[in-house]
Amino acid sequence: MRPKKHEATREGDLFRSRLDQIINMKHELVQLGGKIDWAWIDTEIAPLYSDKGRPGIESRFVVGLLLLKHMFGLSDEGVCERWVYDPYFQHFTGETFFQHTFPHERSDLSHWRKRLGDKLDLLLAESLRVAHDSGALRIRDLARVTVDTTVQPKNIAFPTDARLLHAAIKGLNRLARRHDVRLRQSYVRVARQAAMMAGRYAHAKQFNRHHRQVRFLRTRLGRLIRDIRRRIAGRQAIEAAFEGALSRASQIRSQRQRQRGWKLYSFHAPEVECIGKGKARAPYEFGVKVSIVTTNACSPGGQFVLYAAALPGNPYDGHTLRATIEDTQRLTGREIERVYVDKGYRGHDAPQPRRVFISGQKRGVFGIIKRELRRRSAVEPLIGHLKEQGHLGRCYLKGRAGDAANAILTAAGYNFRRILAWLSRFLRLILSALMAALAPQPTLNPAS
Repeated sequence: MRPKKHEATREGDLFRSRLDQIINMKHELVQLGGKIDWAWIDTEIAPLYSDKGRPGIESRFVVGLLLLKHMFGLSDEGVCERWVYDPYFQHFTGETFFQHTFPHERSDLSHWRKRLGDKLDLLLAESLRVAHDSGALRIRDLARVTVDTTVQPKNIAFPTDARLLHAAIKGLNRLARRHDVRLRQSYVRVARQAAMMAGRYAHAKQFNRHHRQVRFLRTRLGRLIRDIRRRIAGRQAIEAAFEGALSRASQIRSQRQRQRGWKLYSFHAPEVECIGKGKARAPYEFGVKVSIVTTNACSPGGQFVLYAAALPGNPYDGHTLRATIEDTQRLTGREIERVYVDKGYRGHDAPQPRRVFISGQKRGVFGIIKRELRRRSAVEPLIGHLKEQGHLGRCYLKGRAGDAANAILTAAGYNFRRILAWLSRFLRLILSALMAALAPQPTLNPAS
């Protein structure tokens, strides 16, 4: 059932302290909370609820927590813990009185991310609207953009053969215990020892011994797969529960390091892809490709992210440009006049190819276009901020839906972080001007 609308009260409480009497109401986080249109967000989320059942949690509370998490680079547990002792966090999520305990469960954030799904774009759109209203972003900055892609790594270990085989053995045993499937032998103890020795032999460059341990693990995994299939034969419910895990285990057992074609890089996260970076420090990264669209010019509040989306399947950059431009125009409501990209977008499918300028291009590049093309590289440090200060550097959310949600929320958190910095700077300027006006003026000495 749809949650009740948030209603602030001006009445006091004998046993609780009002937040507006504790905090500085001119703080930038308080100002930001007042500029966000919470009623519009609640109206957009309303179709996701049914008309029956228990009323849900207030949308401002959970959406505010999600924004605070990505603004300050916290985990789900970290933002819930900080909310308890930070009155500014409580005021941002709509509380009137100071709370001494967290009123909900941490898992509510996970449920809300799944519930929002495709609606997460509205948070990114709201960040751009607030940036424009506060003066940090100009309308003309939306017409000329820079597009680039990066890799959002998944929270997995480096996929060696021994580690994958060991993970498959542990995963199948976990599933067997959950469904009360009694195995002939689990191989957990010997597999742990073999995986450990395989790593040691590889480090010592004793590859014959290393390959012997890998063969040992592959043989035990095959025995485990066959044993499980014999014991669950004819039990349709359990067969359906084991179908995905057995398929992944069989793929891990059969694949080889040098083979061509699709390979599995994680037992618990089969959506992970191996994406070549061509860099000395990271030749390959394991995750999903993400498209980032930013303003080409530096707005008064800095450079803002206009669009972010995960691109599963590791598509060619140029084949994603048309959809990226169309989605950005839908999100911002402004037609894009010029697009600046790197050389990975050669052979693109943009709707207006003459308005797309590629790094290193000479034909048609002069005047202001030449200056704006030089600014294309400014997207690189912005991506670095998304990874270091946000959560784009490591995605801990599950599945492809988690990859998409993490990319959008990280972009929205970055924009709100830029707005906070702009509001803080603006408030400091107002305060310094006020102090200068109230300062006593020096008087001339009549004797002189």
